[in-house]
Amino acid sequence: MTVLLSDERITRIEAVENGEPVVELATRGIQTPGTAYSREGVADRLVIANAFLPSGIQLHVVEGLRPLESQRKIYDGYCAELRSLHPDLDEAEIRVLASRFVSPIEVAPHVAGAAVDLTLVGAHGPLDLGTPIDATPEQSDGACFFAATNISREARTNRDLLADVLTAAGLVNYPTEWWHWSYGDRYWAYADNQPHAIYGPMPWPDPQ
Repeated sequence: MTVLLSDERITRIEAVENGEPVVELATRGIQTPGTAYSREGVADRLVIANAFLPSGIQLHVVEGLRPLESQRKIYDGYCAELRSLHPDLDEAEIRVLASRFVSPIEVAPHVAGAAVDLTLVGAHGPLDLGTPIDATPEQSDGACFFAATNISREARTNRDLLADVLTAAGLVNYPTEWWHWSYGDRYWAYADNQPHAIYGPMPWPDPQ
């Protein structure tokens, strides 16, 4: 059974901030559609993963560090959608359902600069990964889950390639979102059997 970010096995893990800076991913040669940041340790691992990819294919990071207010807006909006769809559920059940797609604020890896949402691109644009990034379980009929079976053979091959290079570089996947990979957060600590997370919430960098 999938362990979600709302699970107490995740929420009880302590975050011991190590003070590592955030870096702009484009300065490390990582393709992004605009300005995107992550912790230096995440960026270093993305560089390694990129080097593992076949010639002509690259990682494309859509989002890394996320402002706290943006995280809260996404979380609250999705919870409201779920309450409308499932009026019989209590708030604890809504929290569990919501965490399949967006993390509760207090454990969110994006606000720590520990997570990236990414895909693969080739010479002719994005590769087929089965769903758009940020497709909810409702929108995609569960195809957003990494191990979903209702995707094409090509999408499965591409997801496996993505997983091969990112796992080899030391990142972990959140299983309900094929595009979400992290290092240094609570989910990484749980998956990698680490004693604690090494990144806590991080403010958006001041413009230089």
